[in-house]
Amino acid sequence: MNDNQHQEFQEAVSKILQLIGEDPLREGLVKTPQRVAKAFEFLTQGYHQDPHEVLNQALFTTTNDEMVVVRDIEFYSMCEHHILPIIGRVHVAYIPNGKVVGLSKIPRVVNIFARRLQIQEQMTEQIAEALTQTINPKGVAVVVEARHMCMEMRGVEKINATTVSSALRGLFKSDKKTRKEFFDIINKPKSMQF
Repeated sequence: MNDNQHQEFQEAVSKILQLIGEDPLREGLVKTPQRVAKAFEFLTQGYHQDPHEVLNQALFTTTNDEMVVVRDIEFYSMCEHHILPIIGRVHVAYIPNGKVVGLSKIPRVVNIFARRLQIQEQMTEQIAEALTQTINPKGVAVVVEARHMCMEMRGVEKINATTVSSALRGLFKSDKKTRKEFFDIINKPKSMQF
């Protein structure tokens, strides 16, 4: 956000505080509009990042054609319907087709899509599509497990309800054995302690 946008955002937050019955000039709230503007700038930075660019920075030629899995990638997002938190983890796998991507780039891609207003189903698809389009693997699998504060803090108020979504491409969709191997890996209890 530029300076004018920051100022507009802060004025909007101040107005919201007034509308809910608060005094934006109260000691504890005086700097809240600035803090909220900075927080939203961080929480929505994914709009200004290109997942293809991130992935292309670390593509390497390989003869490996075995499954690569990065599991338990924590993420924090906000739902586009209520702007309330979505908290979860993502499991990503792909089967190389002559190229591998640097492992740190996969969590970065997750963050790019998580740091936008989202619905979980769309985020799952976006991660799968970015990997498919950029590294052209033999298959991609993405599973997202998350808790939605819009379900827990308001509405039905169902604490600890978990939503699971998946996106399968290539061999993960067409080959039962490959799909089973992926699900066995992500569902296996963690054995390594760091």
